[in-house]
Amino acid sequence: MTYQKNYYYNKAKKESRWDPPSVEEKLGAKHILRKHRNSRRPSSWREENITRSEDEAREIIEGYLREIQEIPDAKERDRRFSEIASKYSDCSSAKRGGDLGSFAIGAMQKPFEAAVLDLKVGEISQPIKTDSGIHIILRTL
Repeated sequence: MTYQKNYYYNKAKKESRWDPPSVEEKLGAKHILRKHRNSRRPSSWREENITRSEDEAREIIEGYLREIQEIPDAKERDRRFSEIASKYSDCSSAKRGGDLGSFAIGAMQKPFEAAVLDLKVGEISQPIKTDSGIHIILRTL
């Protein structure tokens, strides 16, 4: 017998259910963003006019990711992630170490949200492309 309903699976929580996730369900993340000249707003608190290519932005982000992944201790990785975000992220969240706080499902761009949902708390994503630029994401909630 089939129920003709969508089935939902949350990888992070290893939970399955018939009901869709609630928009009240909160997510949390830190991120490091590097914008490029084709970003929806190619300027930031760091640079008035961003001229780097998307490939250059991706290379920079991949370098940050390699550096962070080489750190064996989770607390030290988190500290270094925040430090890099504070110095180099093109998002205004840089002043909070890249911390976006908690946010509801549906509040972020789809590729960003999908990446957060695919991570367990404490995990770091591979580079993610959104209209804003290239990100790496550390799930916090």
